[in-house]
This record gives sequence, structure tokens and C-alpha cells, in this order.
Amino acid sequence: MSKPIRTALFGGTFNPLHNGHLTIARSVLEQGLADEVWMLITPCNPWKKDQVLLDDRLRYNMVRDAVKDIHGIEASDYEFNLPKPSYTANTLRHISADYPDREFILTIGADNWVKFDNWRESDFILSNYRIIVYPRSGFEIKDIPQGVTELNCPLVDVSSTDIRSKIQAGEPINEMVPVSVARTIAYLKLYL
Repeated sequence: MSKPIRTALFGGTFNPLHNGHLTIARSVLEQGLADEVWMLITPCNPWKKDQVLLDDRLRYNMVRDAVKDIHGIEASDYEFNLPKPSYTANTLRHISADYPDREFILTIGADNWVKFDNWRESDFILSNYRIIVYPRSGFEIKDIPQGVTELNCPLVDVSSTDIRSKIQAGEPINEMVPVSVARTIAYLKLYL
């Protein structure tokens, strides 16, 4: 029997995807914590129900175009067909059943780790899945139980919120996002 493919699930609204996201995904691969990373585009984050998002398919296409030439990183629209909002425990159950050849590893930020106890079915997730926690400015990663790994990666101080604000202010974002994302945002006049 062959070993399962270790697939890190990196979920987010990616509204839009930025270079910080890609730094995290690359770091997971470079440190050998997974064989591949799926950028899991979330249609509705339970913590951000009031957030106005671009169309699901448009966000998926922007992520797909940005990662198409990066070996080991893929865009995934898996949650598009699940009930909304997208609860992680529910996603993990479904995706594990649909892809029995894979070991799924949850990848979350320190901002989510500090409130992980408040997640729906957090005990189920901790008991059944490994977790990778990446650094976020202003959040300390502590009390790490077995099965949870702190990702050693550069702290990229950029957020999708900052990018949207810069676009609305007419400021450049080219240094913050992949070339294909900047091109799509400019061409479609997104976030204005």
C-alpha cells in the first residue's frame, strides 16, 4: 500500500490573492510539511459573513492563474459545492471521503489559531488532522499541542483588506500581488 499524498489545505476568501499567501504556500512545500498545497477558495467564511466578495468563480480563476506555473500549488473550488457557510470540519469530512488517497493537513494563520477553540468542532479537527500554523503580525503562537506545527516563514505584512483600500485610493498594488492578479484587477476594474 502506497503512502498517502500529503495535501495541505490553505483556505481563504483570497479577495484578492496576494504575495503573502504564496509565500506561505511555498514555505509549506520548502519545509517538507506537505507534498502539495491546495489553495481552497472559500465562498463564505463563517467569521466574515458580512464581507462583500467578488464572484466565487472570478476569485478561483485569479488564484488558478497565479499558481498555474508553481509546482505543487493548485487552486481548488472544492467548497463551492458544499453548504454555506464553509465550516472547516464539514469540508474536511467531505474532502477526506472524496480523496481517500490523501492525508489532508489544515493550514491556518496565528490569528485563527488563537481562537481555534471557538471553531465549530475544533476537537474533531485536532483529533483527526494535522495543522500547520503560520505567523501573523500581532498574534503569538503558543500552547502548541501534538499534531500542530508552527511554520517557519517570513512574516509578509500585507492583507487583502490593505490591497482593496489601496485600489480604492488609486495607489499601486503591483508589489503586493502576483502579476496575473494585478492584471485582472486592472482590466476588470475590480474593487473600485
